[in-house]
Amino acid sequence: MDMIGKAYRAVLYAMAGIAGVMLVWLMISVIMSVTMRNLGMQPFAWLFTSSEYAILYMTMFGAPWLVREKGHVHIELVTAALPPRARRIVSRTVAAICVAVCALLAWKGGELMLTNIARNDLDVRAYYFPKWILTLAFPISFGLMAIEFSRFVFGADLMHSGEAGIHE
Repeated sequence: MDMIGKAYRAVLYAMAGIAGVMLVWLMISVIMSVTMRNLGMQPFAWLFTSSEYAILYMTMFGAPWLVREKGHVHIELVTAALPPRARRIVSRTVAAICVAVCALLAWKGGELMLTNIARNDLDVRAYYFPKWILTLAFPISFGLMAIEFSRFVFGADLMHSGEAGIHE
């Protein structure tokens, strides 16, 4: 079981690493595009397309890691005012709702991806690009986020610390 946990964490951190590389690519592509425009050149068509895809994948691949690290946005104002027992109940309830929403989005994302495959849908911009490659990120990322949020439902750690304003 420990080996599965290590493999899972490796996948999660690899996805976060890929998201980081895509963030660097976005910076490079914007600099290239602006420089080319300032030199009177037309930026490459694939430059825009790759940037758009990178924004999607960066967001989707980084999100499960952010949930694990409690790096996502949540408000501690209410939970900080609650007694510890009520804070645990509220935190686990919020996490359970997050699991349900992420599981639903993973399911619908999987349906969308399968529909894209069945229809042979293409994203037609600079190149003909199979849409399922884009929508593949939805079931993977939302599925992993559901797993990560479930750690806050069933695990010892809570999503909310009850320490509003301490980390700002």
